[in-house]
Amino acid sequence: MLMTPVVRRWLEEGSRDPDAFWEQAARALPWFRTWDRVFEWTVPSDPVGAGDLVQPAFRWFAGAETNLAFNALDHHVARGRSGHTALIWLNERGERRLFTYASLLHEVERIAAALRALGLGRGDRLTIYMPTCPEAIALMLAAVRIGAIHSVVFAGFGARALGDRIIASGSRAVFTADATYRKGKRVELQAIVDEALQMPGHAVECLVRLDRDERSGTGQSVARGMSVPRQLTWTEFIAGGHGHSGEHIVVEANEPAFILATSGTTARPKLAVHTHGGYQVHIAAMGRWCFGLKADDVWWATSDIGWIVGHSYMVYAPLLAGCTTVAFEGALDHPAPESHWRAVVEEYGATGIFTSPTAVRMLMRYGEQTLASIDHRRLERVVCAGEVLNPQAWDWLQNRALRGRVPVIDHMWQTETGGPVFGNPYGIAMLPIKPGSATVPLPGIAAAVVRPDGERCAPGEKGIMVLTRPFPGMTPALWGEQERYGRDYWEKVRLKPDATSGKVPLKPDATSEKGRPEPDRTTAVYYSGDSAYVDEDGYFWFCGRADEVIKIAAHRLGTIEVESAFLMHPAVAECGVVGRPDETRGEVVAAFVLLKHGHDASDELRRELLQTIRHELGALAVVGEVNFVGMLPKTRSGKIMRRVLKAVVLNVDPGDITTIEDEGSVEEARQAWNQLKAGL
Repeated sequence: MLMTPVVRRWLEEGSRDPDAFWEQAARALPWFRTWDRVFEWTVPSDPVGAGDLVQPAFRWFAGAETNLAFNALDHHVARGRSGHTALIWLNERGERRLFTYASLLHEVERIAAALRALGLGRGDRLTIYMPTCPEAIALMLAAVRIGAIHSVVFAGFGARALGDRIIASGSRAVFTADATYRKGKRVELQAIVDEALQMPGHAVECLVRLDRDERSGTGQSVARGMSVPRQLTWTEFIAGGHGHSGEHIVVEANEPAFILATSGTTARPKLAVHTHGGYQVHIAAMGRWCFGLKADDVWWATSDIGWIVGHSYMVYAPLLAGCTTVAFEGALDHPAPESHWRAVVEEYGATGIFTSPTAVRMLMRYGEQTLASIDHRRLERVVCAGEVLNPQAWDWLQNRALRGRVPVIDHMWQTETGGPVFGNPYGIAMLPIKPGSATVPLPGIAAAVVRPDGERCAPGEKGIMVLTRPFPGMTPALWGEQERYGRDYWEKVRLKPDATSGKVPLKPDATSEKGRPEPDRTTAVYYSGDSAYVDEDGYFWFCGRADEVIKIAAHRLGTIEVESAFLMHPAVAECGVVGRPDETRGEVVAAFVLLKHGHDASDELRRELLQTIRHELGALAVVGEVNFVGMLPKTRSGKIMRRVLKAVVLNVDPGDITTIEDEGSVEEARQAWNQLKAGL
């Protein structure tokens, strides 16, 4: 067992009495009023903060009063940190802006006043369809400050995806920008918003547009004649706030702070709800325990505000910690692959970086000298999440690009969990790194890997990862979809009695403090949808989505392990695999391979790749075909859309691809597949 005594003690404390453990974590944050109860299951008649649209399955810190935005800004200003840099923003065009805690608070107060002038307040939803820029970040904080609920939509989604999310959230206002910039190109946003707002069924009363050159006084009025009663420029919006209050309000801990759609690897995104109380306890605690996040950090999350990483570890957790957070807009490798990394690390002195495996593999295509020439002496750690960090990508970043002096730490979580659930507890005591593993369930997290019938899997046996008890960061509800929340998360697997891991919070037929029956939760568990296994040291290894496991002649192969095997070949930069039906074996592997710069597709290379797979995984990993492509279908958060590859192989409609990064990747995969079939 590789567990250190310090980490073992933390894990045991979190397992022995979860309520006491999380109560202690909560006391590290300021509260206007502390809680009556740490944790309780609820019943459907208990809506929170938004009528019957949010009926949470459970509550954390019931009765406590707080405000997420107040704790992120006002608290630090009151403690004398007004002049400390809160936010550094830069983009691929070379623009940069810095905000102290005092100046960011001032901007947030101005926006809060302007929101109130629009008639927005507690429980009202607003959609933010903006690039990662200071105005958007301040708008998020301002909405939370006044008790409104923001729904950020990545400013790269198409009109249908945007419109669906506007309608689903019931937003009364939409905020956008005239454009964003990516890889040197101006990407217009206004036309996308216009089209989205033509969809019937939305409740939008006001549209506000930020013109990117507005600060120089050249902003133009928003076009009239759309299906929205009121349209304003950002300047008009801010001016309208004069005479209105920018003060925060006090909210109960279980009131929603924001809703965010899941990232879209599945065809139908879900709107996860996160609350003022539990969410901030979780992300602040995991920031300390998993990342070692502290007040003197310069912290750079390379994500976008449209994703949960952007919410949790670009905006809220770094500001709760009182450190400096860096936000970047644009393509990480434009105009040069190392330019922005160098600026943040050398000029601004980044001490911590949160990036994605997709970004690592993208940089890997340019060669190790891309980052090796940068002075990393002030950088203390790099953390990765989004997909599994393949051992080859981990080795390239830690041992080659960073010369082995900076730990690269993989961890795992989801939009629905708010923050990390598996990881190497860097902030407590680092465990030995096993490349490709997300390490262990973090303190306060109870997890297991089980078979579909609820039996616990043996060490090394692949199964479904489940979470056996709620924790403060777990979404307690889906916006407006109570039945779907139960069906998708809590009703798919029920643990056998001998498989229960961690303390069960309530017994069947127990009576709550309110004197009513509690729901039976003794064996209900949270279904993550992820395939995984646990090794003999208790480390968790994620293999891909549970519905993407490839079954070859009764053997089960995870997509991640097959893709990692392809990456063992020095010519491969990235790979996506799916199972293809086969009359003899049930399924075989269909692979779509993206090569590094300087390597060309050939029959000889295809044979080499097949030999690599056989060497790494053995004869059971039967590869039906290797397709060479110039791009892979991915969500705009960087996750490979394997269901699209599956649709290509099966020659069926891929369904909703509005979350895809580049629709051309679908056609490219289809052409590669058809060319290969034609040559057979």
